[in-house]
Amino acid sequence: MRVVIAEDNVLLSSGLELLLNSQGFEVVATTADAPGFLAAVGAHRPDVTIVDVRLPPAFRDEGIRAAAQARRDHPGLPVLVLSQYVEQEYAGRLLAGTGGGIGYLLKDRVSRVAEFTDALRRVAAGSTVLDPEAVAQLLAGRGDPVDALTAREREVLALMAEGHDNVTIARRLVITGNAVHKHVGNVFLKLGLPPGDSGHRRVRAVLAYLRRHGGP
Repeated sequence: MRVVIAEDNVLLSSGLELLLNSQGFEVVATTADAPGFLAAVGAHRPDVTIVDVRLPPAFRDEGIRAAAQARRDHPGLPVLVLSQYVEQEYAGRLLAGTGGGIGYLLKDRVSRVAEFTDALRRVAAGSTVLDPEAVAQLLAGRGDPVDALTAREREVLALMAEGHDNVTIARRLVITGNAVHKHVGNVFLKLGLPPGDSGHRRVRAVLAYLRRHGGP
């Protein structure tokens, strides 16, 4: 699986390259800024990309904007964005209005090699993956409608946002598939998502909540 990395921190970039090469990936290019990333994507047509949220010169949202531009230039390009902290605006901008093949992870997740590489593979396969810590922080301390969810429904919502299917959720929570199906239905109902909503309803469950409470 061929990977392009956009990360200005040399140590992290080199570490990612060594880690991924040791895990069966092929890092075909590493870049330190948005123009370099876009050029590398065009030249190598990778299977998946990794982009830091903040890139030179201003270290604001250059990575997010580069990821969006790359997906416009190459529809369906899988992009996994890394961030030092949970940044609600950037997470929402990345995920809103997109198809699959998108991920948002905190950088400390890289040290958990199995989790990180699993997330990268799921993004490459077209899933949408949101860091569980990001989900917890984005949902913490807010009002309706998430307050209406039970503790179990919140757990299911967090796993949904990570991109897991019902079978995996059932295994992780040690409950039946039928129970997961019921919880998912309750989440959609309580967040006001209609049954006919197509596409990535699992991620839309998180985004619908964020948009109602000041998110993008």
